[in-house]
Amino acid sequence: MTQISPQPGIMEIDLYVGGQSAIAGRKDVLKLSSNENPLGPPPAAIEAITEAARAAHLYPPTDHAALRAAIADVHGLDAERVICGVGSDEVLQFICQAFTGPGDEIIHTEHGFSMYPILAHMAGATPVKVAERDRVVDIDAILAAVTDRTRVVMLTNPGNPTGTILPTEDLTRLADGLPGHVILVLDCAYIEYAGDHDGGEALVRARDNVIMTRTFSKLYGLGGLRIGFGYGPKALIDVMTRIRQPFNLSGVQLAAAEAALRDPDWAARCVALNADQRARLAGALRQLGIACDDSHTNFVLARFADEAEAGRAHQALLDAGIIVRRVTGYGFPEGLRITVGDEDQTGRVIAALTDWRKGE
Repeated sequence: MTQISPQPGIMEIDLYVGGQSAIAGRKDVLKLSSNENPLGPPPAAIEAITEAARAAHLYPPTDHAALRAAIADVHGLDAERVICGVGSDEVLQFICQAFTGPGDEIIHTEHGFSMYPILAHMAGATPVKVAERDRVVDIDAILAAVTDRTRVVMLTNPGNPTGTILPTEDLTRLADGLPGHVILVLDCAYIEYAGDHDGGEALVRARDNVIMTRTFSKLYGLGGLRIGFGYGPKALIDVMTRIRQPFNLSGVQLAAAEAALRDPDWAARCVALNADQRARLAGALRQLGIACDDSHTNFVLARFADEAEAGRAHQALLDAGIIVRRVTGYGFPEGLRITVGDEDQTGRVIAALTDWRKGE
């Protein structure tokens, strides 16, 4: 019998399941299950990828200096307080690995990103799930769940799959209520779609226990390359950098992310398209009697009467060649998360659901 045992917590991990991406027998599939940018990456990033590929035989820089400088320039941040990762997921992993372990607790909310408990178990820590209220993060519930063992609070803002958002004043109240030994993590993968919300930048600047994360996978259309970053107090970033693999990002990733950042016209175009089609989709859903909250992301959570009705709508969309995301695992058996597409794609979704509703 083997004497080899995994580290504590690893066998508690439920494997992450990504969104469906294919339908057997169909070539006209419209994938709206993973919140990908319908316009793809900016042309400048594609050019940068092509050029960087010519130097694929060379090791990339280990300090990510050029990308960190671009992040600082575009967002008005301090480059010394930026850490880059393989998607924002890796930055979240750095936080858990660096600051938690067996006996510690990581708080996450009921409908938060499903990677949070996985990351907690990877570090040997205990994930603590806190209920939300009407699909919105409940600050009082989080504060009530804090114990002497709490080390990290992970908060998705805007929420996924809810699409709801906490205003800055609520985030400030949460930060004010946390003990100094607890790190508040603001996971802001969709913040560029949320208007003028700063994603917690002001909180990070003002405090020594707040970290913000962002990604290039959504607005910048680089999900296939996996690039993200964190911004936090320099003392915490320095600790996290000690456990970061020196070559965690390739030259292609670094070049693509910097080029995408420095193309603000493309970003503005993507944000405008999303805002228009998001409003169109939400309005159509409501006209069809399908509930949805105002979304501050690039998706809409459609809520049906019950799980059975959601299943029928899901099947109708599949029959029309459209893949959306069932979100039963996020606590919404009655829900379908629908990525906001371009004008034609949104029209296709609305037409399919309209036909389904007529047949109900």
